[in-house]
Amino acid sequence: MQQRPPTATIRTQVALPLRFADGYASDAQVFTFDGLVDDGEHLAFALGDRAAPLQVVERHRAVPLIRAHSECLTGDVFGSLRCDCGPQLREAVERIADAGGYLLYLRQEGRGIGLYSKLEAYALQEDTGVDTYDANLALGHREDERDYVAAAQMLLALGVSRVALLSNNPDKALQLSSCGITVAAQVPTGVHVSAENVRYLEAKARRGGHKLDLPRPA
Repeated sequence: MQQRPPTATIRTQVALPLRFADGYASDAQVFTFDGLVDDGEHLAFALGDRAAPLQVVERHRAVPLIRAHSECLTGDVFGSLRCDCGPQLREAVERIADAGGYLLYLRQEGRGIGLYSKLEAYALQEDTGVDTYDANLALGHREDERDYVAAAQMLLALGVSRVALLSNNPDKALQLSSCGITVAAQVPTGVHVSAENVRYLEAKARRGGHKLDLPRPA
């Protein structure tokens, strides 16, 4: 059932040049918002042909490419090999800059359970061998506590109601669609697999329904 979320408004927009550790650079406009349902300090980065100040963006342009990326301090900032978050963020910025669209950076660490709880879940995985989903459950959380109502509010505040969604996670598309965002296409991300994160990715595919083309075990 589709239900339009409460209206949010743009609080600030400012030019923000980006540069990653590998040298890739892109211009962006970063937006903050008032009226988000969870009071989170979420950000939207306009990239590519959407990086002009909002008042001069033409509303008839192609459907923007969108990624709703949940914050991962360990992966995004410190380069943790236990997940694929950092490489997905880097990939998303370049692909969105090429296509034109928005990166939504959502402050919902650890699939919504918070940084400390995420690290406790890591410790539990090491101690007992459970996967990332069962670790969350053992700590009294749901498997995935992320909510994308605020993401839909951000898009609507930006004048966007139809998107191509850069994601392997079908739940993102379902949640955005339920909030009045038309997901015209779901575009898969790359699969950033390594020896350190393969069990994590296998759990995402098996338990979370993520569309991942993982290598078969030898």
